[in-house]
Amino acid sequence: MLENKKVRIIGFPSDLGASRRGVDMGPSAIRIANVGPRLRHIGYDVEDVGNVPVAVRESIASVGESNYKYLKEIVAATKALKDQVYKSLKDGKVPLTLGGDHSLAMGSIAGVAKFYGEQKQKVGVIWLDAHGDINTPETSDSGNIHGMPLAHCLGVGHKDLLSIGDKIPMIDPSRAVLIGIRDLDQGERNAIREHGVRAFTMRDIDEMGMRNVVQEALKIACNGTAGFHLSFDVDCMDPRDAPGVGTAVRGGTTYREGHLAMEILHDSGKMLAMDITEVNPVLDTSNQTADLAAEMVLSAFGKRIL
Repeated sequence: MLENKKVRIIGFPSDLGASRRGVDMGPSAIRIANVGPRLRHIGYDVEDVGNVPVAVRESIASVGESNYKYLKEIVAATKALKDQVYKSLKDGKVPLTLGGDHSLAMGSIAGVAKFYGEQKQKVGVIWLDAHGDINTPETSDSGNIHGMPLAHCLGVGHKDLLSIGDKIPMIDPSRAVLIGIRDLDQGERNAIREHGVRAFTMRDIDEMGMRNVVQEALKIACNGTAGFHLSFDVDCMDPRDAPGVGTAVRGGTTYREGHLAMEILHDSGKMLAMDITEVNPVLDTSNQTADLAAEMVLSAFGKRIL
C-alpha cells in the first residue's frame, strides 16, 4: 500500500477509554509536531480529513456500567472511525489514525479487515504496547475500554464492542503479535496463552534484540495475509523518551529501538495502515512525546537516515 505514496490522516480525539484525562488532545499535539508536513517532505501526498466526532466526557450524563465505561459513546465513535478507515483504503490512501486512547484500534482494525475481507484476504496485526490490551469487561479491574481493544479484535468480549467489526473475529489470533509488553495483569496473561497470541516481552527484546523480534513478528503477522495493521501505543517507549502518556511503565523500548522497529516494518512493504495512540499532552514536556510519535510515524513510512 505504501508504494502509491498517498496517506490520509484521521484524528480520534477520545479519552473515554482511559481513566486519566488528556489523550483526547493527542491528535492535535501530533499535528502540532508537523506530522503531515514532515510526511510531505519525504514524498507523500497527505490529506488530513480532521477528526472523527467523539462525545465530550462532560456532555455525557452517565459513564454507564462500571466494567465497561462509556460503552455507547465508544461504540459510536469507533464505528465512525471504521467507516473513515475503510473509505481511505477504497480511495487508495493509507489510513494513519492519530489518537486518542487505544480503544480506537477496534475501529481502525475493523475498517482494514472489512476492506481486505471484501477481497477475500486476511489481515495481521502488530501491536506495540507496554500493556496487553487484551482484557474483557469480565477480567478488567478498571472498566477502562482502552485496556480491551485487542481482545475484541480477536473476537472475545462485550457484544456491542464485537459489533464494531463486520466479522468476528476481525483478526485471527495466530496472526496477532504483541511487542514490548511489560505490565500485564493475570487475566491478560491467561488470555494471551488461551488465544495463542505471540507476545514479545521486554525480556525477549533484551535477549533477542529488536531486529530479531520484529522479523519474527513479520513472519507471524504476514503469514497468509495481505499484510499487517500497525497499532503503536507510545507507552511502549521508555518514559524517559515518552513522558507524555497516561500509563507510563519504566523499562520500555529505547529511542533507537523504536526507530529500528519502524524502519524494519516499513522495509517489509507489508504495512496496510497505522495507529499512533495514547499521547497525553497534559503529562508531556514541550510536546516531546508528540514529536517522538511523529518521528515513529515517519520511520514507519520510510524516512531514512541516509
